Amino acid sequence: MHETIDTEYLTDFLEALLAIPSPTGYTDQVVRRCCTELDELGVDYELTRRGAIRAVVRGESRDPARAMIGHVDTLGAQVRRLKPNGRAALVPIGHWSSRFAEGARVTLLTRSGAYRGTILPLKASGHTFGKEVDTQETDWDHVELRIDVEANNGADLAEHGIAIGDYVAIDPRPDMRDNGYINARHLDDKAGVASMFAAIKALLAGDVRLPVDTYFLFSIAEEVGVGASAVLHGEIASLVAIDNGTTAPGQNSSEKGVTIGMADSVGPFDYHLTNKLIDLCIEDRIPFQRDIFRYYRCDSASAIEAGNDIRTALITFGVDASHGYERIHLDALESVARLMVAYARSPVQIKRDREELSSLKGFTRQPTELSEEA
Repeated sequence: MHETIDTEYLTDFLEALLAIPSPTGYTDQVVRRCCTELDELGVDYELTRRGAIRAVVRGESRDPARAMIGHVDTLGAQVRRLKPNGRAALVPIGHWSSRFAEGARVTLLTRSGAYRGTILPLKASGHTFGKEVDTQETDWDHVELRIDVEANNGADLAEHGIAIGDYVAIDPRPDMRDNGYINARHLDDKAGVASMFAAIKALLAGDVRLPVDTYFLFSIAEEVGVGASAVLHGEIASLVAIDNGTTAPGQNSSEKGVTIGMADSVGPFDYHLTNKLIDLCIEDRIPFQRDIFRYYRCDSASAIEAGNDIRTALITFGVDASHGYERIHLDALESVARLMVAYARSPVQIKRDREELSSLKGFTRQPTELSEEA
């Protein structure tokens, strides 16, 4: 039985998420929006102290529970210094190049209110600097935030309540085309989160009891490397991260279908869980490809580093120009949601995972036999 993914719901919720500024550290509002949606769907959830969400769709058994995780936080910046010229120096939130920040319209979030502004290179006018606008260096020391207030020096900025550490949210500028292409900033990972909600909606519409409790986790600090470190618990035996796959020369990811991550910069994902996802794609005729990401890590890394003994895997939607002005295709989001539904409904294969510590009985095997063609 294959549940239909409501792609209109998926894209509408994606637009709603993109409209909410949520750089890492400033995620309260997007967390509230996700919780409101869970209330609408009738899904139980609880929050950690800082706002990571742990929603659950109950199954026939409590364990070995499964989890899927996406992150609601995005890239952004903070004010590093108030400059004598009345502008602000910046430091990035997350790992992204200032090349993609140049020209961005932004919202500056202060204790006293929000301001609009633009990130510009230090030499922004060809009429003033000539060819130097093309030869200046590209890094965060060579951009500044021009804020739309009257300010001729740092003291003027301070009088407006602007201070070191204030958050800078980058405008997403979404553009959704009728042919399925979606352009925006912050599709990593708000597109993944929207796919998760579409999968939840499909599971509930199917009215079929899941084999085990299935958790949908939403982390708030993935872009700084600690997203899943505090949202798991002992009953969860496997964790599938939902994130972006980079479509670029030298990569095998695609903007269509599911891209299954075989390894990232931390190392290989769990052999058995990854192959289960591949088998589900084959059985349910979900188009897929495999890839390895050398300069990339996801929530599974922080989960393992926090001491969780869990199986991890990664399923992705292909993103062109990741951590820049990104592009994806709705086909990939629908395929990812279909795989999440198939995974949640699939029977448990490794029953021994119910126990954190056990004997060799029921332990897994990996094939070592030579192929007949070898």
